[in-house]
Parts: sequence; structure tokens; C-alpha cells
Amino acid sequence: MGYKCTRCKQKVEIDYEYTGIRCPYCGHRILVKERPTTIKRVIAE
Repeated sequence: MGYKCTRCKQKVEIDYEYTGIRCPYCGHRILVKERPTTIKRVIAE
């Protein structure tokens, strides 16, 4: 799962067992999930 740091905008892969939830570049603790670029369309019936 890809995350992005809100402070330095770097892409981050999280290893929960080793580092916890923290950006390895700047140490910031607020990360957001990256959303896919494709749009999912569902036809309603």
C-alpha cells in the first residue's frame, strides 16, 4: 500500500513492525493513502 507524507510529499512504503507509522525522510507522523488514478464507474440498475 502506498502512502504520501503530508509534510515532504515523498512516497512512503510502511513497514509496521520495524518503523511504525512515521515518514523515513522527515519523521512526520501524518501520512495519507495514495488514491488510484483510474475512475471506477458502476452502472446503476
